[in-house]
Amino acid sequence: MDETKGKTLLVLGGSGLVGMDVLRQALANPAIARVVAPTRRPLPVSVTHYAHLLNPQVDFSALPEEADWWQADAALCALGTTLKQAGSKDAFRKVDREYVCGAARLCLHAGTRTFVLNSSLGASARSGSFYLRVKGELEQDLAAMDFRSLTLVRPSLLDGGPRPENRPGEVFGLLLSRSFKPVIPKRFRAVKTSDVAAAMLQAALMAPVGKQVIESNAILRRH
Repeated sequence: MDETKGKTLLVLGGSGLVGMDVLRQALANPAIARVVAPTRRPLPVSVTHYAHLLNPQVDFSALPEEADWWQADAALCALGTTLKQAGSKDAFRKVDREYVCGAARLCLHAGTRTFVLNSSLGASARSGSFYLRVKGELEQDLAAMDFRSLTLVRPSLLDGGPRPENRPGEVFGLLLSRSFKPVIPKRFRAVKTSDVAAAMLQAALMAPVGKQVIESNAILRRH
């Protein structure tokens, strides 16, 4: 890709809280000439009015393999769901692992060599938590692929304002995090979705060679 024309970024999961922050920051960045954000449903007008945004509607269970927009300078992935939304462990694994891996392989096949993932604090394939185990398995899957640059961002509890769906446990966790912030270790403090997005965008633009992991406390230090 021609460096003189600015960067092209592919954003997966652009309709979520982190993904939307990634989109807003990428669209406002003068170093980025084109942003592609495939989603199931059209994105809101607040972002689609940008002329350099392409928002193809796709079915993540049957992604278009021949689409030319898989080729980008970097792919940033904030695609994911919750066990409650998915309805079962199998459905959750399909979205958070299989859909992401499928998209990552298509990116790689098209020549995209930089991949940035929004993962989770505590992600480990050996975790006793199903959620964290799936996240860890996904990290292993991506590390086994031939990306020149792979960045795994592992935020703690996300603080990004009200969600369209009800998450009482998350709301309670955020209240505790804000109330007891001085005594909570930085690693476990809630982190703003805009800061997670900024860390992801920085990693995508810098594209450090090899695999790097950005833990939640490092996100807080950067911003």
